[in-house]
Amino acid sequence: MKILITSIAFFTLFMFAFLITGCENFVDVELPDSQLTGTKVFEDPATANAAMTDIYSKMRDTGILTGLSGGISSNLGMYADELVYYGSDVVPGLPYANSLEPTSAIVSTYWNESYHQIYCCNAVIEGTEKSSSLTDAEKKKLQGEALFVRGLIHLYLLNMYGDIPYITGTNYEINRQVGRLPSEKVYENIANDLNKAVGFLPMEYISAERVRPNRSAAYAVLARTFLYQGKWAEASNAASAVLNNPIYVWESNLNQIFLKGSTTTIWQFMPKRAGNNADEGASFIFNSGPPSTRALSSSLVNSFENGDLRRTSWIRTISNPSGVWYHAYKYKRNANTGTSVEYSIVLRIAEQYLIRAEARAMQGDLIGAKEDLNKIRQNAGLSNTNAITAEEIVTAVQKERRSEFFCEYGQRFFDLKRTSQLDPALELIKPGWDSTDSLWPIPEKELLANPFLKPQNPGY
Repeated sequence: MKILITSIAFFTLFMFAFLITGCENFVDVELPDSQLTGTKVFEDPATANAAMTDIYSKMRDTGILTGLSGGISSNLGMYADELVYYGSDVVPGLPYANSLEPTSAIVSTYWNESYHQIYCCNAVIEGTEKSSSLTDAEKKKLQGEALFVRGLIHLYLLNMYGDIPYITGTNYEINRQVGRLPSEKVYENIANDLNKAVGFLPMEYISAERVRPNRSAAYAVLARTFLYQGKWAEASNAASAVLNNPIYVWESNLNQIFLKGSTTTIWQFMPKRAGNNADEGASFIFNSGPPSTRALSSSLVNSFENGDLRRTSWIRTISNPSGVWYHAYKYKRNANTGTSVEYSIVLRIAEQYLIRAEARAMQGDLIGAKEDLNKIRQNAGLSNTNAITAEEIVTAVQKERRSEFFCEYGQRFFDLKRTSQLDPALELIKPGWDSTDSLWPIPEKELLANPFLKPQNPGY
């Protein structure tokens, strides 16, 4: 795997670089000397923490979870049915046209950046384990964060690329010959990492910013992992572990939910510079039509129930004599505001209510399922659900998830995929859609560099 080879070759360079570039927003570290090595990084709590926070900076700026236009909030939104591409440049529109190839830059970028971030997590785990200066509590905290991120990124890769390697170390000889694991084994490894993270991470946040994950963040991703597998009891229990945490206070004002101080946020990315705001604002907001890149699809906009406050609070209309367009308006700032007011929210408790609602319905707890579902509906100004049977409740939950999580990290694509609704939902509205598009291709360069990654996914 080429990206892993590159990461290992430049390990020391990485350790230098994060201290002077990526972590300035989290800690201010003075380099002890110009010969600081990877081992020494983990002998000091400040530089060890800087190694971890640099990973968050990388995730914020590049790869799958960036809020910039290259992230999956935009690209999986176009790949599914949330966004329409209006641009003239062919390359950014490839996801919308479902025309990805093994040689497509975005295919390689997501794969390579993700495994580089995973490699960095493994470096933190190994480095802290070998440290003779960090306390056991400091080691567990950092290892818990690294395990959490490692599990989270693998979860996204699995649901985009199918069977994938699960990388748990920095050893070059092992990683250069790594093969793809069956999805079931990848899920098992993800759950193991997240369960370890639950045991290592504290219940409390280390700051009010919620930019470092706590135990609830690990439970939240664990709940999603079990949901994707159809492990209903486990999903319900993990979601309850989050919702029972008194740190989280329900926010009834939809316009407050995506502010940096929201009490419903589980984990978020801090902007790169002081006064900047969530990158999603710049990615989705446009002020005149027709849009130069992307806008919300009419199928999404028309899917909201009458009276749904999310339709008016989280979607903005742009019109002129030539037409009407809509953009996501969850984040309302697309410029520097002096003091940052919006961070990029990766995890929030609304998802946990809907995970538990679906899991409860699938286990026959229809009363509990409707209570969780109605929590979300009432917040959107809607009446309680009229669903009665378990099947009706699950269908209602799916509809609610579409309204609640649009343009949030590919939730719509993953929901359609796990419920076997990708083909019915997309084949009639996307001429380029094929059932094999449920998986992205493995990058061609990776297959050439490592034959153990073969075969290529079907359809490519």
